[in-house]
Amino acid sequence: MIKPNKAVTPLDPVWDQITKEAQEAVANQPLMGGLIHACILHHPTLDKALSYRIAAKLYSNEMSMVILREIVDNAYAECPELVEAARADLMAINERDPASHRLLQPILYFKGFQAVQAYRVSHYLWEQGQKDLAFFFQMRTSEIFGIDIHPGARLGKGIMIDHAHSIVIGETAVVGDNVSMLHSVTLGGTGKEEEDRHPKIGDGVLIGAGAKVLGNIKVGHCSRIAAGSVVLQEVPPCTTVAGVPAKIVGEAGCDQPSVNMDQVVPNGPAPE
Repeated sequence: MIKPNKAVTPLDPVWDQITKEAQEAVANQPLMGGLIHACILHHPTLDKALSYRIAAKLYSNEMSMVILREIVDNAYAECPELVEAARADLMAINERDPASHRLLQPILYFKGFQAVQAYRVSHYLWEQGQKDLAFFFQMRTSEIFGIDIHPGARLGKGIMIDHAHSIVIGETAVVGDNVSMLHSVTLGGTGKEEEDRHPKIGDGVLIGAGAKVLGNIKVGHCSRIAAGSVVLQEVPPCTTVAGVPAKIVGEAGCDQPSVNMDQVVPNGPAPE
């Protein structure tokens, strides 16, 4: 019989799967035991594992790991939506990235996932008015992962950043749910204006490697931006754009480009 005051740990199939994978990894690679125990198996829940991982990556002589972990733990306690977004990001990577074979991998090894979770904490701090602390998280995330996401930017759930090198997302950028982007993507401004100056990316958008989207323009839901494109004008929903400057070259090719991850675009612009 369970006593009334005894805490019961809720079932969590995702965390159970992660810990199972971690145990299998230790059995197969004993030399990885220290890392995997520290990052996964020593923790009772996903949020505790994430706070440890973020703190372990971002700490420096200027800010200790203990303090950073307390900051992240507090953010997760005050805003459970951060952990739910992390779950959505984790599942998105596992579904869309052919290099991801286990839920364990993004937490331990994928800097795109790790950087986005650090950004999510920085955005929470920004929204709470703790802007210097938010800037510290941004600075360390940029230094460690090579990804620069302003804490004022707004990112939805289910974000997958593949390879995740040289990503830049500006202060007033908005990224919808279930967006996928590859390395060297810029969501930037076009000048020195200080108002709303960055792109607004709709849900389900796929942004190819090296693409630059500049200015306060809308990229419609479920559209595709081809690799290397420079987008300076609004992109209609469910279309594909390519080129410098980018032009419409056809339809998006499927209902969910960000999930399908098909980056082969039609040849030449769409007929007038």
